[in-house]
Amino acid sequence: MKEKIIEKATDMFLKLGFKSITMDDIAGEMCISKKTIYKYFINKEVLIAESTETLNRTVMNIIDSIIAKNYNPIEENFEIRRIFKGIFQSTETSPLYQLKKHYPEIYEKVVNTEFEECYKYLVHNVEKGIAQGYYREGIHVEQYSRMYYMLTFAINENIKSEKEARDLELAALEYHTRAMSTPKGLSELEKQLSNPNI
Repeated sequence: MKEKIIEKATDMFLKLGFKSITMDDIAGEMCISKKTIYKYFINKEVLIAESTETLNRTVMNIIDSIIAKNYNPIEENFEIRRIFKGIFQSTETSPLYQLKKHYPEIYEKVVNTEFEECYKYLVHNVEKGIAQGYYREGIHVEQYSRMYYMLTFAINENIKSEKEARDLELAALEYHTRAMSTPKGLSELEKQLSNPNI
């Protein structure tokens, strides 16, 4: 039951916002009593904390599954973008923005966890891109990875509108990719940008 509550709560938080959803809303949606929810979660903050941890694991599993498909590095980044666009498309307000504003302690924990895991992926992507000839040799892998992470993270924590954040994320991805790309990489970038589903 605990896992089902987390799953439903996470879905509702992403669709309608962390602040606006109440324990009553979750109980009503699941056709259970609020008492049942409180059996597993002492308050809404604990439920949000566990929901964000579950969401983070889901995100990392998705990234791992995309990496396993052995796309080229640019295609890989765009495929991750497409998957995440599907996950967050029903949200009007950026989830990270909501957490920062209403639940700063949970936000700090999410930030620390996400940075470690996403940074490792970004470094791997840049190294793979250099090895496969999509990115230029001689670039500072750690610096480029860190700059791109900081740019996308700043967008998500400071832009309220999820749609605006997604548009800016795409601009950041293009900027990041162009800065590193060889002619081969630029050709792949143009191919990805021409896809109407980006």
